[in-house]
Amino acid sequence: MTTTAHAPPSGAGTSRTGAARRALTLIVGMAVLALAVCASVMFGSRSTSFGDVIDVLSGTADPNITTIIESRYPRTALGVLAGLCLAVAGTLMQGVSRNPLADPGLLGINAGASASIVTATAFFGATGSTATMWWALPGALIAGVLVHVIGSSGASTGLVRLVLAGAVLSAVLMAYIQAVTLGRPKVFDSYRYWVVGALGGRDFDVFMAVLPFAAVGFVIALVLGPSLNTLALGDATAASLGAHPARVRAGGLFAATLLSAAATAAVGPIAFVGLAVPHVVRALVGVDFRVQIAFSAIAGPALLLAADVVGRIVLRPQELMVGVVTAFIGAPALLLAVRRMRGST
Repeated sequence: MTTTAHAPPSGAGTSRTGAARRALTLIVGMAVLALAVCASVMFGSRSTSFGDVIDVLSGTADPNITTIIESRYPRTALGVLAGLCLAVAGTLMQGVSRNPLADPGLLGINAGASASIVTATAFFGATGSTATMWWALPGALIAGVLVHVIGSSGASTGLVRLVLAGAVLSAVLMAYIQAVTLGRPKVFDSYRYWVVGALGGRDFDVFMAVLPFAAVGFVIALVLGPSLNTLALGDATAASLGAHPARVRAGGLFAATLLSAAATAAVGPIAFVGLAVPHVVRALVGVDFRVQIAFSAIAGPALLLAADVVGRIVLRPQELMVGVVTAFIGAPALLLAVRRMRGST
């Protein structure tokens, strides 16, 4: 009597290979994020060592070293939160629009937050990161809602109308910002610092204020992951499978608005994180949005913290704001994305 060994189906082998690759990517991503967090706590205008960090955590460090390292905790926490928000928001925008060049800035959120801060500084005397954050958050949310309302009204709806609405609203708000700041030098000085995007100069009050908005947006993003996979097949196919494309798209845009508004209010408008991270994640883990969202929540903070550390080191003891560093990183990413799109057409 002979027995025949049956090889596993190729689909099962491919599935196991994909799962192993994702597990390895997850381990590497978590390790990179841990290194970025450690570097964010260690490096600054005055360098400290990993041993100093351990001494601070154990309570045996010199008081001066303790003060230096603990002053970097809020900055690191904001980097993690803002990086997560921007990366997940970018993933949602690209999934909802089925456009790999979609970015949270399309929603007019940056312009709304900027206009709100300029108004608060010029007419209500708002100063300090906490005060301006409380003005930036509603401004960003209102701008996002207005873009959604304008983009979904009328006989024709879709991403093109949404993008046009965002562009028009951003142009109007930027004209208002220029009109106000050009006549008020003090307002311009405050605005130009915020608009570049920076993690420094904030405390845990800012982190705790935007955390609920970020948490709600992230939970919605996780819930929408399976629906985004269905939406990627096309509206007609998604509807035939029981999905509601309009609801999924609205939910994704709402979550992206919450996440982008939270990040922008906390640290200012930081470009390219929401564009570059989804491309990297998609290349590593595939097109499943459930996995993309989870991995973006790791890659986004790692990228933003790494950029912030670079900004602290290159001009020491001065500092290059993180928004400038991400622009240098993101511009090549945008060029690569465009080249990939051209190659696939």
